[in-house]
Amino acid sequence: MGLRGGARLYAAVAVRGFRRYATYRMATFAGVFTNTVFGFIVAYTYIALWSVRPRLGGYDLPHAVTFVWLGQALLMTTALLGGGHEAELVERIRSGDVAIDLYRPANLQLWWLATDLGRAAFHLVGRGLLPMAAASLVFRLAWPTGAAVWGCFLVSVALGVVVSFAIRYLLALTTFWLLDGAGVLLMAALLATFFSGMVLPLTVFPGWLGTLARALPWSAQLQVPADVFLGRHHGSGVLWALAFQAGWAVALLGVGQLVQSVATRKVVVQGG
Repeated sequence: MGLRGGARLYAAVAVRGFRRYATYRMATFAGVFTNTVFGFIVAYTYIALWSVRPRLGGYDLPHAVTFVWLGQALLMTTALLGGGHEAELVERIRSGDVAIDLYRPANLQLWWLATDLGRAAFHLVGRGLLPMAAASLVFRLAWPTGAAVWGCFLVSVALGVVVSFAIRYLLALTTFWLLDGAGVLLMAALLATFFSGMVLPLTVFPGWLGTLARALPWSAQLQVPADVFLGRHHGSGVLWALAFQAGWAVALLGVGQLVQSVATRKVVVQGG
């Protein structure tokens, strides 16, 4: 398959992933409602905290509240708590159906990445915009002031999705050896919740813990896109932030390819 044909194939897979989630309208509305309610709860918690500790973590109150709603917008977009296709892939590996996937004229990792990008695009629109719009009616949010910031933010979100996928794909591949990846995925969701900034911005974390948290790949899923949105990076700082995400994306995808290669050399079909 040529480069152009491969690109068309993966683009079609991504579109199919978008359409797949677009069919679940009631689930989307329920998710928007849940994100909005939870966003209000966390926002008022942040307001109470920042009223006692102004400029905590380097954020003023509007930036802190905006960070909350960015977290709600990106929760499903970057699958911070899971909810991507990793559970499906785990089940296909466990059952042996992954052998069928390996016969496709496409790279297994890139196929699932394209599917996940389609999923993420839908959630960014379907479950990202409405909670932010609802929040803007109640709170004073810190919006980007220029088109360049918006563009960099969208690039940062896309890179965050790729990093998230690469982590979840690696974890799903452990099923080749563990036979059940549910526990690994649960542990990963807990780590992502803490080290992405979903609980509190990572700039709040003290000393070596903060330094470590900002260096780990989970920060690429929320903390970095949020800081780009809030204009905390200027000039070359934006490029460094995007390079940080891209570096983790390339490294994790590369490791994923290596693990995939090792795993598929000795495929054990479970149950048959």
